[in-house]
Amino acid sequence: MYELTINQLSHAEFLSQYWQKLPLLIKGGFTDFEDPIEPEELAGLAMEESIESRLITNHKNDWQSYHGPFEDFSKLTEQHSTLLVQAVDHWHPIAAQLLEPFRFIPNWRIDDLMVSYSTPHGGVGPHLDQYDVFIIQGQGKRHWRVGLPDVNLKQFAQNKSLLQVEQFDATIDAVLEPGDILYIPPGCPHEGYALENALNYSVGFRAPDQKDFLSGFADHLIDSEKGLTRYSDPTLSIRDSKGELTAQEIVQIQTLMQDALNDPEQLKHWLGAMLSQPKHDMDLAPLDPPLSTQDLATYVSANEVIERAGGVRAMYQVLPASIVISVNGENYSLAAKHLESVKLLTDLPHFSGSEIEDSLNCIEFAQMLTKLFNEGTYFLQEDD
Repeated sequence: MYELTINQLSHAEFLSQYWQKLPLLIKGGFTDFEDPIEPEELAGLAMEESIESRLITNHKNDWQSYHGPFEDFSKLTEQHSTLLVQAVDHWHPIAAQLLEPFRFIPNWRIDDLMVSYSTPHGGVGPHLDQYDVFIIQGQGKRHWRVGLPDVNLKQFAQNKSLLQVEQFDATIDAVLEPGDILYIPPGCPHEGYALENALNYSVGFRAPDQKDFLSGFADHLIDSEKGLTRYSDPTLSIRDSKGELTAQEIVQIQTLMQDALNDPEQLKHWLGAMLSQPKHDMDLAPLDPPLSTQDLATYVSANEVIERAGGVRAMYQVLPASIVISVNGENYSLAAKHLESVKLLTDLPHFSGSEIEDSLNCIEFAQMLTKLFNEGTYFLQEDD
């Protein structure tokens, strides 16, 4: 397990002083850092149809971007090239452990672990991200420059899939070595170039915008056949102009829309399903033959460890009379007495089966956990 130190800052101090405010260079954030994945393994993942990957080259300032899966790596040349693989935590359990030290940020905000391999001078050029990211230096060295947000910076497309930004003044200009970490808030321009063959690990965070939330909620209303209250105007009166949409009518329409959002239970169930929905495919191993609820207690014994599969999104919400736990886009309602068991499922990558022994006697909890085991989102591993 990786242990994160953020200079001399506590997690609370980091959040209050830097999170979404200022970039930060964290020297030796992971001491004695060992790469959880080899470049050859990363290349193997980039050959898979179900895994998102890109290869970027910048020979003589001619930027090219290629999308995987890749049959060969002839374009990954000895210099000026970078291979990027998205959601490696979904496919590589050891690499997935790199996310755990950053879970002082709530689960629903964590997106995935992207891993890149660059040859000397390789990079993706100066650019902006609209989300927070921690970039961990693995093997090799990389030169990074990071600036502060500047609304006057112009962005331009090197090609259809590579958006860059013009040169900027840097507040961080440093060479990162294994175990060093950069924290970059949204909107901060940054660029990094490998000085030698280098691995980098990017812990990215989700930041849905207004249209994401509104369109997602609209889809939910359609799927659940909710939001059926129609516009009405029983106090309509004669007006001078037939073409006017009045300010009062606009307020009525706005109120009608807001009323759909003002059902707290409806909103919470939708948010749980939306925010726990993974964006990428996952490497799950469903049980075959499937487990029955009646056999669950025997299956989960005190000497077993329950593990959460890499990339699984799990979160919960406390309602007035119950708990809603959301796992990979599906909601489960449980009695409030199961809160501590739910916290184990959402907060820890693994825990002992004996810790949820009492909850296994509840049919709703047992049915939920049986389904999760059968899907492969949670699984048993013998405790060492």
